[in-house]
Amino acid sequence: MTAAPARSDRRGESDATAATDPGDAYVDYLDCLADADEDAAIDLAIGLLDAGVPAERVLLDLVAPAQAEVGERWARNEWSVAQEHAATHISERVVAAVATHVNPRPTGGRVVVACMDGEWHALPPRLVAEVLRLRGWQVTFLGASVPAAHLVSYLHRYDAHAVALACALPMRLPHAHRMIEACRRSDVPVVVGGRGFGADGRWARRLGVAWAPDAPSAAELISDERALRRVPPARLGHLADDEYASLVRRRGELIDSALSDLRERVPATRTYTASQLDSTVSDLGHLVDFLAAAVYVDDASLFTEFVEWLAGILSSRGVPASALARSLEHYAGALRDFPRAERMVALGRAGLPDVDR
Repeated sequence: MTAAPARSDRRGESDATAATDPGDAYVDYLDCLADADEDAAIDLAIGLLDAGVPAERVLLDLVAPAQAEVGERWARNEWSVAQEHAATHISERVVAAVATHVNPRPTGGRVVVACMDGEWHALPPRLVAEVLRLRGWQVTFLGASVPAAHLVSYLHRYDAHAVALACALPMRLPHAHRMIEACRRSDVPVVVGGRGFGADGRWARRLGVAWAPDAPSAAELISDERALRRVPPARLGHLADDEYASLVRRRGELIDSALSDLRERVPATRTYTASQLDSTVSDLGHLVDFLAAAVYVDDASLFTEFVEWLAGILSSRGVPASALARSLEHYAGALRDFPRAERMVALGRAGLPDVDR
């Protein structure tokens, strides 16, 4: 019987902080996400708007950092996948409520915003879409995992000033490059963003595409058509050795052999539940996919950074680094005919904690 008054007190506190700054409301907003309290989260955001806080600040100084923290809590194994999904859904609803509350009138041309094919992290590009809308663009948000052919078909049907493409996972970079080139063949300039292109955009430069680190930068770049089209050519001459294509063809074989090797060398894996087995196969597949992407852009750091991240994730879930080291050892042996891939795997393994391998 005490729960309702406590919630009411918290909403009252949120209303008080909302009159000052999105940063002051951050903790209350995270509490709303943790409690899966959609109504309170929306009330908090609208309260900020009513207090005179610009909508762009609500989106970028409240929703965006809170979503980053949601991801970190999942990575630290503090939140389940279900909690992360619930929090993301609430933030999506908050973004929709902010957009409806402000409802700006478009004064510029059409900008199409979409996620790369196979990319399901739709909230960050949705924030970009709303910032562009707030700045006067007529925005079409196509959402998650848009197939390249469907995007091109849409561009042929509608006259777009630019396309903004998002990629959160570097393993999608080969698909991203094909999507970028497809847009260019439609003579529509492209700007990309998201962690998938590297924190400093280095893999965007390798692919020869304009990159923006955040929503305001994307808006400024899209407003400058000359800068948007003035990008250096892609630097992918190394793909002539066919190592990337051969690695992709062997993906299934590599995963199967790595799983067999793991079962032989780590007896505990033989008693894995179906869920544990699925997670193991998924991790082995991600290792191959990130390795292939690293070979595609010829940058070992793409793979080694993922290995470091995966080691942290597995550690938080009670999986020893030795298991990952053994899988990398197996991949290195299986890839002796792939000099660039073998070198990258060795670098990834060398970066693991010093354990009995």
